[in-house]
Amino acid sequence: MSDIEYILEATNIVKKFPGVDALKGVDLRVKKGEILGLVGENGAGKSTLMKCIIGIHPPTSGEIKFDGRQLNKFSTSDALSMGISYIQQELSPIEYRPIMENIWVGREPRNRFGLVDHKQMYEDTKELLLSIGMDEDPKMLVRDLTVAKQQMIEIAKAVSYDAKLIIMDEPTSALSGSEITELFSIMRKIKQEGKSIIYISHKLDEIYTITDRVVVLRDGEFIGAKAIDEIDVNQMIEMMVGRKVTDLFPKVKCEICDVKLEVQNLSSGKEFQDVSFDVREGEILGIAGLVGSGRTALIETIFGIRKRTAGHVFIDGQEVNIKSPADAIANGMAFLTEDRRLNGIFPMLSVKTNIIVANLNNLINKTGLLNTKLVNMKSLEYIDAIQIKTPSQDQLVMNLSGGNQQKVLVGRWLMTEPEILFLDEPTRGIDVGTKSEIHRLISQLAGQGKSIVMVSSELPEILGMSDRVVVLSQGKLTGILENSDELTQEIVMQYATNNMS
Repeated sequence: MSDIEYILEATNIVKKFPGVDALKGVDLRVKKGEILGLVGENGAGKSTLMKCIIGIHPPTSGEIKFDGRQLNKFSTSDALSMGISYIQQELSPIEYRPIMENIWVGREPRNRFGLVDHKQMYEDTKELLLSIGMDEDPKMLVRDLTVAKQQMIEIAKAVSYDAKLIIMDEPTSALSGSEITELFSIMRKIKQEGKSIIYISHKLDEIYTITDRVVVLRDGEFIGAKAIDEIDVNQMIEMMVGRKVTDLFPKVKCEICDVKLEVQNLSSGKEFQDVSFDVREGEILGIAGLVGSGRTALIETIFGIRKRTAGHVFIDGQEVNIKSPADAIANGMAFLTEDRRLNGIFPMLSVKTNIIVANLNNLINKTGLLNTKLVNMKSLEYIDAIQIKTPSQDQLVMNLSGGNQQKVLVGRWLMTEPEILFLDEPTRGIDVGTKSEIHRLISQLAGQGKSIVMVSSELPEILGMSDRVVVLSQGKLTGILENSDELTQEIVMQYATNNMS
């Protein structure tokens, strides 16, 4: 096959950082008019490879060709001008500016006087948004959009560059089922126009739905490339993790005892109304529903992050008045946030500091200072117990993979010795091998008698790990379902759409 049939050829790419060989001679070829899946565990080198291709990190060695042209020293603006667009996993919108300015920033249309042509920018944005199924006003501030809509704006921006190659890094992490369907429709349209897409995702069902081929990386190395219809999911997982993952949902049967937490007629403004449920010791209670159903708002209200406008909360039969997260922690609660980067980790601090930060009061010596010996001992204890992969406890947490950052947050909350754990999307953006480890840890915690409330957008996770399932739809409780072999994704979706027959 001649070079011109490939839009991108990256050959023997090596990228070294101080003390780390992030890429070890990786090859990546993308055909014109192809959707190529790129998979691998956190830390496999996927994002580093994409940053080499887009000009953020120059490779230590290796060769990159784009559209038949050899690329040597080039910047991100050079890559964009050549036709490479990159939608990163972490969004960085200009929140207090309109949609249209976010899309055209730095390349605004000009009138004959050299001034920004706001009318033309508005019309161009309106047309662009309609092309991807959005009807929002281009003058709307980005801060007033949901995270899902902000993600779609990033996709619109990538399309606006008329790119020949679009790189999408976990683009569906905040999208609902219908929004994912719309995204896939846009991707197929882009493909029909002869353009190419590199699609990075931990959601293997999406890889099988939308891609033509898949490339697997592991530990910074190229493991293989296969046509999507020539590899089954177990083979793909084994290539990704280097071993067989026999049980993605290692749920063990736990003794379920007395009611630990009871919620009665809880409301929080327009977010959700009149929700009641309980969770027992040793139970994993799943909370399901579409994006915007009030799942996260519900557990944030119980934990004191949001204001409660009505209802009551009981722990061990005693009513509690939780007005802040500090109150919740004092009452034996812990909260694993949905967005670990935005309001979970402290990226510029060490793994050790991130683990101990919620438990400082118990690590102070008689002089009022931190007991350094105890801090080090406790930090290492949880690094070992949860198997956090880090060179040392002094490593900056920002330098860990997403899965290991999530484990650090789990360690932080376990150190507070909670009785009730709220887990909001505990495996979002985490590779399949680490997902299995997190699921095993959740099951072990339930086995210790902890009461666990788990929000998840992934129905296989809800069905694979929960004892019962609370389902919300548009802020209303539509069902509390006992989990069994008869409970299917279709049944849960009926309740999530309030369409029970």
